[in-house]
Amino acid sequence: MSIAMQGRFVDALREAGGVPGGVTSWNRPRPERRFEVYRNNVAFGLSRALAQRFPVTEKLVGEEFFAGMAHAFIAAHPPCSPLLLAYGDELAEFVAEFAPAADLPYLPDVIRLEAARGHAYHAADVAPLAPAALAEMPPERLAALNFELHPALNVVRSAHPVVTIWAMNAGEMPLEPLDAWNAEDALIVRPALHVLVRRLPAGGAAFLEALAAGAALSAAVELALADDPHFDLTVNLAGAFEAGAFAAFH
Repeated sequence: MSIAMQGRFVDALREAGGVPGGVTSWNRPRPERRFEVYRNNVAFGLSRALAQRFPVTEKLVGEEFFAGMAHAFIAAHPPCSPLLLAYGDELAEFVAEFAPAADLPYLPDVIRLEAARGHAYHAADVAPLAPAALAEMPPERLAALNFELHPALNVVRSAHPVVTIWAMNAGEMPLEPLDAWNAEDALIVRPALHVLVRRLPAGGAAFLEALAAGAALSAAVELALADDPHFDLTVNLAGAFEAGAFAAFH
């Protein structure tokens, strides 16, 4: 099949219409019905791939709404690879501009969290750094340390209670009304077999983002305090080590 023919075939799959020129079957020159079945199977398969990657998102909006949203997304963002593990990485940005979801401003952040979980699940297996590794480090050298974050680690920042919303709808917490609508930042990491999702303490997101950008510990603390004056280094380091957020230090 020529490149031009492949292009016409892909365009016909994305848009309702007739069979692209050059496609035939053994019993007729233009197999409209067969091609329509194939088009529907492709659309259904991609929609289900998105639903499997974003199950909480589907639960929040319902299967029918999600299917319609997925159909619109697929038309605008067809897959670029036969591997669908990362398909939907653009979904959060798409939903942020998707008019029917305008009344759900937290939804893009929930999608970002679920996308981060997928990336964490498929990230490289690396043993997390144990707190004991710092035991022999002279205290005066701690400020200059650079931490290498675990390859499965992601941080999602949100103006909404995204961790609580996700946890309630993923079966990690009881489903109940939210008494307060507070911003929450999420730590997503897979130090072993299971992906962990943790709500970061004050300044924790800025702290980890600074370390990921190559800042030394002292500089990361300054940036975290500028982000949130309630930042507590002891609390954040303990939580990060407990979650397996670090792979090494230099």
